[in-house]
Amino acid sequence: MLPRRSRLTRPGDYRAVMRRGEGPPRIRRRAGTELLVVHVAMPAPTLPTRPPRVGFVVSKAVGNSVVRHRVVRRLRALVAQRLALLPDGCDVVVRAQPPAAGASSAELAEALDHALGRTVLVTS
Repeated sequence: MLPRRSRLTRPGDYRAVMRRGEGPPRIRRRAGTELLVVHVAMPAPTLPTRPPRVGFVVSKAVGNSVVRHRVVRRLRALVAQRLALLPDGCDVVVRAQPPAAGASSAELAEALDHALGRTVLVTS
C-alpha cells in the first residue's frame, strides 16, 4: 500500500499530469510499452518540494472489475518498491494497457522500470 501522502487522489491532479498545459509550470514526459504508459510531471525548480505522488488508471478495456483491480494491486506493489527512487515533487500516473491483464508480475516490473527509466531518470 502506498502512503497517503504519496497518492494522487483528485481528478484535477490526474489531468494536470496527463494533459499538457494545465496547472503550474512543469516538465512533462511520457513513455510506454505494450503493457503500460507512464506519465510524469516534474515540478519547476522554483516550486517547493513534497514527496512524489503516484496514481493509476486502468480502463474497462483491460478487463472486468476483478481483472482491473488485480492489475492495480500488482502495479501498486511494484511502484511502492520503487517510490524511494522517484524525485521529490514529481507526480506519476501509470496507465495500464489491455495486455497488462495477462502479464506476469515480472513482465509488469520490467515494463515499469523501462518506462520510469525513460521518463524520471531522463528529467532529473
